[in-house]
Amino acid sequence: MMLALYGHPFSSYTWKALIALYANATPFEFRMVDPDHPDNSAFVAQASPLGRFPVLVDGSRTVFEATAIIDYLHLRHAGPAQLLPADPEAAVEMRMIDRVFDLSVMDVMQEIVAEHLRSPEDPDPAVASRVHDRLDRSYRWIDRWLGDNPPGDTITLVECAAAPSLFYADWVHRIPPELDRLRAWRAHLLALPPVKRCVDEARPYRAYFPLGAPDRD
Repeated sequence: MMLALYGHPFSSYTWKALIALYANATPFEFRMVDPDHPDNSAFVAQASPLGRFPVLVDGSRTVFEATAIIDYLHLRHAGPAQLLPADPEAAVEMRMIDRVFDLSVMDVMQEIVAEHLRSPEDPDPAVASRVHDRLDRSYRWIDRWLGDNPPGDTITLVECAAAPSLFYADWVHRIPPELDRLRAWRAHLLALPPVKRCVDEARPYRAYFPLGAPDRD
């Protein structure tokens, strides 16, 4: 039975799972979660505690949370792109960096998105200030980390997490020009074929970005 991935093309965490699937040309059916597909939305609503996507279905097995989906793909549907290293200690470090992008970049960025959804005409400037400060701190840390971990052209869990996080975070708060390594890596990530495919598939939905999508990328 073919894999099924429930999600939305504009969702950062859906991207995270899609990049892994595209990197290994893994056959799957994409099941859109939106008001036009109520059955898919109903399935996702009961699949996890808070009803969030993406959700992967493999026969009788249901896996939610993007990182867990990538772990599962690595174990059960491996391909030429080695999503996680064989060495357990290296895998621990990779998962640690994965959490940096989810918790210290993407989740921080989503605070300002949530604020604009709450009050589109009058968002709280204190939220923007706090988000910008925290993103600056994360950006600087990642730029230093890149100095010891130069990126390559392969797709791993790190690239799956970093690409959507940096794509959207830079929309709400530009990476400072002095962080050359991070700015170059973001551009490099967006040029990788699996990531570029996600960017292009999400393009029709840019009008939905609460802060207004910039005319770039």
